[in-house]
Amino acid sequence: TTFTIDDSTGDIHAIKRLDREVKAQYLLRAQAWNRQTDRPLEPESEFIVKIQDINDNEPKFLDGPYQATIPEMSTIGTEVIRMTATDADDPTYGNSARVVYSILQGQPYFSVEPKTGVVRVSLAGMDREVRENYSVIIQAKDMGGQLGGLTGTTAVNITLSDVNDNPPMFDQKLYQMSVPESALVGSVVGRIRAKDRDIGINAEMRYSIIDGDGRDTFDINTDPTNLFGIITIKKPLNFESKASYTLKIEGANIHLDHRFLDKGPFSHVTIVHVSVEDVDEPPEFGSAAYYIEVPEDAEISKVFMTVSARDPDAANTSISTRYSIERTTDLGKYFYIDITSGALMTVLPLDREEISWHNITVLAMEMNNPRMIGSVSVVVKILDVNDNPPSLTQYFEAFVCERANAGQLIQTVTAVDPDDPLGGHHFYYSLAPEAANNPNFTLRDNQDNTAWILTRRGGWSQQDQSVYYLPIFISDGEQPVQTSTSTLTIRVCSCDVDGNVMSCNAEAYHLPASLSRGALIAILACIFVLLVMILLMLSL
Repeated sequence: TTFTIDDSTGDIHAIKRLDREVKAQYLLRAQAWNRQTDRPLEPESEFIVKIQDINDNEPKFLDGPYQATIPEMSTIGTEVIRMTATDADDPTYGNSARVVYSILQGQPYFSVEPKTGVVRVSLAGMDREVRENYSVIIQAKDMGGQLGGLTGTTAVNITLSDVNDNPPMFDQKLYQMSVPESALVGSVVGRIRAKDRDIGINAEMRYSIIDGDGRDTFDINTDPTNLFGIITIKKPLNFESKASYTLKIEGANIHLDHRFLDKGPFSHVTIVHVSVEDVDEPPEFGSAAYYIEVPEDAEISKVFMTVSARDPDAANTSISTRYSIERTTDLGKYFYIDITSGALMTVLPLDREEISWHNITVLAMEMNNPRMIGSVSVVVKILDVNDNPPSLTQYFEAFVCERANAGQLIQTVTAVDPDDPLGGHHFYYSLAPEAANNPNFTLRDNQDNTAWILTRRGGWSQQDQSVYYLPIFISDGEQPVQTSTSTLTIRVCSCDVDGNVMSCNAEAYHLPASLSRGALIAILACIFVLLVMILLMLSL
């Protein structure tokens, strides 16, 4: 379909346009025949037809257009990108595929190496802040660049990336800010920014307060973008104490490029003047909290403490204050405060053994502005007074065995006192005066807040007397001395040989030795009922 042969001359002709880049050679078979005999004169012969190249294909940039990025301020000769143009012509024949590169657009900023296609920087000091993007046109020409060669072009879009070559700078030398004195610690006062012509991390800042009378009162932190400085309150403000502050703030780049330090310094300083605005404040007490000790026998309506509050506002120094007690902190209504003088007094008797501490809140309200209320905590400790007599702890009843001998211990007694003396309790025990010469029992004070009850004789018998009552006199060692008398009940009991109680009932001695007829009948009736129930269950 591509070639034909003249059957008379043997000339081979192409009947189609040949393209070496499509097919570089063809294999043909031919044979000579005798016209008269119509027989072959020879075997088939093979002919290889090779297509000779001509320059019919222009160079092409298969990957164009290209994108490249280089840092700004790159030096002359810095490689930007390497490009290659392909030519479909035969590189082994002539110069049809020998490509030479040249730049058509982009000078004097960039150049291209004719043989390699490497684009390089040809102008120093290119500044991104002046111009960021460049469009370069590169031409590739075959035939070694000679006249008549075919050409192909491509575009290279070159972007300058940022380097830190610009120092930051505040827009103003002095910033004015204001904040109310009621602002809480941590509140934002304002924000400032040192602008930087660079971008990205090269524009990130770190702010600090380097001087000024507000260094201890204010703080500055960088926001999450690392661009702004946020000024916040570090300590409570008070207009009456100080109405204005001055801050000397420095903003400095975080990421420095040592190649461009000569363009610095990469920091800048500004002054921030902060004015504190006056706010109507509630009255303030002279102390953050009060502590007072009051004896529990304090006289009712006698002043034990006076609190005072003043209006901290400079313009309201003459404003009067009204005092009161927050009733939720004094539910028992033990205390009262004078509304004008702030004198605290008791209105009910105090009892340390009932409530030993009172924590009340005193309020101070401005007369001309009832919404302005200050408060303070007053802790009242009730001091102990020896006003409770001691008494026996728990042993109000004891027993003595009939076999007990004289001098035998039958009970150890202790006392309890709700008072709480500083040196601890010291109890003294003795028999009551009416029992001082008791012939049956005696009491020994052990001098350790305990006492022993001992027998004075033997020969005890329930039939003679089953119960004895022993009055014990107890006194404490505090002033004024408190005393009490407690009665110990002592029962006579029959005991075994080990002293364990068997019976303390005197009627047991009068029971008959044998059971009565009624008791026997009742027992037999119970046994009979039990047998009937067992038989019934077995039958079921």
